[in-house]
Amino acid sequence: MRYLLNAVYLLALVLYAPWLIVGMVRQGKYREGFAAKLWGQVPRRAGQETCIWLHAVSVGEVNLLGPMITRLEKQHPLWTCVISTTTMTGYRLARQKYAPRPVFYCPLDFSWAVRRAVRRMRPDLLVLTELELWPNLIFTANRLGVPVAVINGRMSDRSLRGYRRIRWFMASLLRRIDLIAVQSDAYRDRFLALGAPPERVHVTGSIKFDGAQIDRTNALTRQLMRLANIADDDMVLLAGSTQHPEEVLALETFQALAAEFPRLRLILVPRHPERFDSVAVELEKSGMAWQRRSQLGRMPPHEPTARILLVDGMGELDAWWGTARIAFVGGSLTDRGGQNMIEPAAYGAAVSFGPHTHNFHDVVSMMIQAQAAHVVHNGQQLTDFVRRCLADPAYAQGLGRRAQQLVLQHRGAADQTCVLLSQLLVS
Repeated sequence: MRYLLNAVYLLALVLYAPWLIVGMVRQGKYREGFAAKLWGQVPRRAGQETCIWLHAVSVGEVNLLGPMITRLEKQHPLWTCVISTTTMTGYRLARQKYAPRPVFYCPLDFSWAVRRAVRRMRPDLLVLTELELWPNLIFTANRLGVPVAVINGRMSDRSLRGYRRIRWFMASLLRRIDLIAVQSDAYRDRFLALGAPPERVHVTGSIKFDGAQIDRTNALTRQLMRLANIADDDMVLLAGSTQHPEEVLALETFQALAAEFPRLRLILVPRHPERFDSVAVELEKSGMAWQRRSQLGRMPPHEPTARILLVDGMGELDAWWGTARIAFVGGSLTDRGGQNMIEPAAYGAAVSFGPHTHNFHDVVSMMIQAQAAHVVHNGQQLTDFVRRCLADPAYAQGLGRRAQQLVLQHRGAADQTCVLLSQLLVS
């Protein structure tokens, strides 16, 4: 089977090569970590302590690991955690958040690469986040006697339909996973439908609730507010994790309301760093005063009258959400599937997002049912929502209060997951 998988991966790599080359040249993607990705040349672990290898694809999953690492190391101080990622942005964020712990690029799912990586790292447990079901990695860990766990597991209807076409293979793969900790009953049923052993599938809830900050007065948020000259009574509209054309729609909303509401501020946080400059071009075309996050605090002083801020850096979005009274969560007016709306909800912001949120289906359902968020379908509806929040503060405060209560009610997944992971190693 591994030879067939290798052949399929090689064919896909050849077919995708033109797009890879374009990404490398134009956007700087895929340039890092070749030795680790293609040959499994990850750091060689020297110690003999119990080692947990945690794999996170990109930024969202990297942030997800925070509550897990904190709890695991507190409960088991002699254990060590190592972190792998797939994307460049995920790798850089992991280095920033989790150093001095080892951080490395996860090998591509070629049998020789994953075998070399597992032997060099020598983990006692391999932990995969959400839906990282890489067959050669799982099969190799299984053959080498390394338990495998999936945490914060999820599976969309679309993924289920695709996997059902190869159910015989998925059943074999899932039987080699020792623990599948999923976010909801619906996800549990989907894993079971593909042949996962029922005794290994546990519903723990979403760890993202545990990692969400709820205190607007946290040190980093207050520091950013001072840096950006944001007053406590400013009404910040933050559009975060945005894709094209969501930044333009948020900008148009601000332009429509800025004169009527002089305390309104706009903060744009694009999802991908390679788009910072293109968003900057749109801001320049608007003719409105704006500034970059990277220029704050530099000499000469930044423009004090600018009410628009472009956050052109990684790793600060959670803290920036703490400045927002009104939030738009991006990737939801496009087919991206939405981004994490739990973070602004935890701060008590009035949260909005578009209709395309299948990546967070359960969270969205809970928020809508609790009247803790508002769905917008286009730029005009976004403008109408922001106008209502500004004109009717009680409406905005009610949305935010219900959103924060929802987050508080659903904490505890990280603790349950840590117990289950610990049982794999001490049983």
